[in-house]
Amino acid sequence: MNNNRLIRLLLAPGLIVGVTLAIVYRDQFDAAALEAWISDAGVLAPIVFILVYALVTVLFLPGSVITLAGGAMFGPVLGTLLNLSGAILGAALAFLISRYLASDWIADKAGGRVKQLINGVEGEGWRFVAFVRLVPLFPFNLLNYALGLTKIRFLHYLIATGIFMLPGAIAYTWFGYAGREAIGGGEGLIQKVLIAFALLAVVAFLPRIIGNIRRGPTIDIPELKRRIDSNSALVLDVRTAEDFIGEQGHIESALNIAVEELPDRMNELSEYIERPVVIVCRTDKRSAKAALLLAAQGFHDIHVVRGGMTSWRESNLPVIH
Repeated sequence: MNNNRLIRLLLAPGLIVGVTLAIVYRDQFDAAALEAWISDAGVLAPIVFILVYALVTVLFLPGSVITLAGGAMFGPVLGTLLNLSGAILGAALAFLISRYLASDWIADKAGGRVKQLINGVEGEGWRFVAFVRLVPLFPFNLLNYALGLTKIRFLHYLIATGIFMLPGAIAYTWFGYAGREAIGGGEGLIQKVLIAFALLAVVAFLPRIIGNIRRGPTIDIPELKRRIDSNSALVLDVRTAEDFIGEQGHIESALNIAVEELPDRMNELSEYIERPVVIVCRTDKRSAKAALLLAAQGFHDIHVVRGGMTSWRESNLPVIH
């Protein structure tokens, strides 16, 4: 029996039992119980906290509870360090468990969207990890296992995870700290709460910033017309089916997939993963969300039409109803 097979035989039952127990006792996992347990550890409390955080990550328990508790128990600086350390350790363990348990089998058997995701991740490497850590399109715990199925280098995964989880770790740790101060009536309460909300606002705004970076440059209507005439790009209209044939009409060569349906219909676009995709909607707000979804699946050449169908109609170009 080779070493990999032995590791799989040892890990699989333990993981199944651990996740099962975590589900059964999930209701008992709250901030008060966690704080009481870790406080009993005395001087070893920081180490115990990191280990508990890692275990929570591996067993699919809600990480937000322990992150907020870290800020409340250890303050904004040490709390951030401990939260980030626990999250990195847990993410590393989940990644390695996934890689040793199932990566080869899934790589051989995967098809459709799963195969496309694996190919997209491997094409971008650490940049994809950076993107999904800053923009939470996927659940954190599940994503750690999913990335283990790819052939991303472990060190690249680990470094990108640590660096790009830092903004969220700072924001949520401070929020936990501010919550504890609010309960205890500490000094400078208003300032601390305002800082907490400011940090959360920055984290919430990150998807738009990253989306602007990843979606590629916007193009104007003359450039869109040139691409259509040369048949050099897929025109993807992400409005609803009703809007597609509604008052504004649509571009004759456009493919219509509403942005809400896009995650479930990615397989229809698989042949364009390495080719230009031009996204159009009524203006360009929904297009940005669609660009994020495509970028997360590994599409490399994405452009958003500035002004969308509104600008197309204003240019007196033909439409189909």
